[in-house]
Amino acid sequence: MIPYDPPPYFVGQGFPKDDRCPGMTRSLPYHLQFFAKDDGGEKTEPATAKKLADARKEGQVAKSKEVSSAVDLVLLFVLLKIFVSFVGDNFLGSFREIYLKIPDLIQNSPGGVSIMTMTTYIQRGMIVILLSVAPFFIAGVLAAIVVNVAQVGWKPTAKPMKPKLSKISPLSGIKRIFSTRSLFELVKAILRIILISYVAYSSVKDYQNTLLMVYDIPFLEVVLLIGSIVIDTGYRIGLVYILVALADFIYQKYKFNKDQKMSKQEVKDEYKNTEGNPEIKGRQRQRMREASQRRMMHDLPTADVVITNPTHLAVAIKYDGQEHRAPQVIAKGEGYLALKIREMAKENNIEIVENKPLARMLYANVELFEEIPPELYQAVAEVLALVYNTDR
Repeated sequence: MIPYDPPPYFVGQGFPKDDRCPGMTRSLPYHLQFFAKDDGGEKTEPATAKKLADARKEGQVAKSKEVSSAVDLVLLFVLLKIFVSFVGDNFLGSFREIYLKIPDLIQNSPGGVSIMTMTTYIQRGMIVILLSVAPFFIAGVLAAIVVNVAQVGWKPTAKPMKPKLSKISPLSGIKRIFSTRSLFELVKAILRIILISYVAYSSVKDYQNTLLMVYDIPFLEVVLLIGSIVIDTGYRIGLVYILVALADFIYQKYKFNKDQKMSKQEVKDEYKNTEGNPEIKGRQRQRMREASQRRMMHDLPTADVVITNPTHLAVAIKYDGQEHRAPQVIAKGEGYLALKIREMAKENNIEIVENKPLARMLYANVELFEEIPPELYQAVAEVLALVYNTDR
């Protein structure tokens, strides 16, 4: 009978029997790595601080433009409510100043009013108008800055403004137009327009009976009425817009965090790039430990005493009053290393003292070549005094 030895990676049972080996089932070979789930590309891990910082440098942040627009809209109507009389008086004053002086200009200019003179008067009127609307522009700019800083903090970057070929590529532009994000923005804009239109219609509808009587109301009162309706409608639209903007901000935050997620392999690669390869760092630490142990065993013969646990731990103490203010731990170890320390201490006639609590405290709290803390002064001093008396 010929023996049948399947390869070590053959796995299986319940298959047809092997004709070469009666009573033995045949196993079919397969490699387990082909069936392993490859989750290297699945982004399941939250973004690290480094990736978020890199994304911020590129101008990628969780920000909603709707929040800034909503705040600007509400602020506009609030300022209109406050400065409506100021703006109205300036406009009317500028209108009167220009038109009341037209007859004087015509009388004082028999040959006709020159273009230079008319330009001067128009410039004066434009300056008055610009000064009237300046508070609105200033408030809008400040509000936009404050809202954006509140959303993403203050860390400006110019990288998004750098020219890129992808921004002017027709293919990239077509992809952006027909992307899922563009479709979502289109649907969002349509829903926003429908909602704002409904709010505006509902607001104006409340004044429909008053609007039917505008023909019987003096002109100034009509202007005040229309202004009141516009401001009230603006308030309602602004409040609804703020709710829409908050919902959009929450969604943008969620989408940004989702887009910034990383796979486990990406997290490992980033850690290797920033912190170094763990295997290399482990080898470096091992070399440092070996170098420290070599120095430790080299300095051990100069120790005054070795305090033990008695078999698990060993700590060598040296006191040199001229170089150090307190006794110093020059060697310590556990297990096999503790045994080597005791053997070397016996070879060099160094006193070995058994003190379990002190040995544990020194081993756990004092690093190599460091002075002992003040809390252990008395206990170590008693041991050293005992050793010095024994030597004498």
